[in-house]
Amino acid sequence: MTSRIPIIPTIIVIAAVITMVWLGFWQLGRMDEKQAMLAAYSQASANADPVSFPVSGSGRDVWFRRSAIDCVEVVSIETVAGTSQRGQKGWAQRATCRLEDRAVILVDLGYSRGLAAPEWTGGEVTGIIAPGPRLVADPPQAGLAPLIKPDPSNLPNNHLAYAGQWFFFALTALIIYGFAIRSRLRKKD
Repeated sequence: MTSRIPIIPTIIVIAAVITMVWLGFWQLGRMDEKQAMLAAYSQASANADPVSFPVSGSGRDVWFRRSAIDCVEVVSIETVAGTSQRGQKGWAQRATCRLEDRAVILVDLGYSRGLAAPEWTGGEVTGIIAPGPRLVADPPQAGLAPLIKPDPSNLPNNHLAYAGQWFFFALTALIIYGFAIRSRLRKKD
């Protein structure tokens, strides 16, 4: 007698569903990690003591802390989308700076309504380390207006939504496979 339920496709679907459920629980764990990271960033942003700017790596351990650099050479200035401290949309003027040790970093000099790059020859810049990492100048440089300060609450924590998606995918796979098996069983009867 032949099996009415196909073995190999059933094993594949069950393995896929188990994987999707595992990924859902993994995302829930990541959500807790991200909440802890965001809490640490909030504490860091309240700390007024300056730190050295991270010249290599992501610098995640010092994001949202105050720092200072000495831009000895302005490699370039580009215009990117930006928001002023008052919430106006416009342009951030971003400089690529070379430091004394030859490291190259990004510095958001300030906000402008126009696209024209400002005249800026470098120098001492203080500000807040933002993701990238980049230094958001505070006070702004080159006669520009202040940019909105980097805020850890603007970092997304989408892991609950991702977990929900994985659980939904697992449920959808089970329902579709259930309909396929039911149709197969009806055809054999």
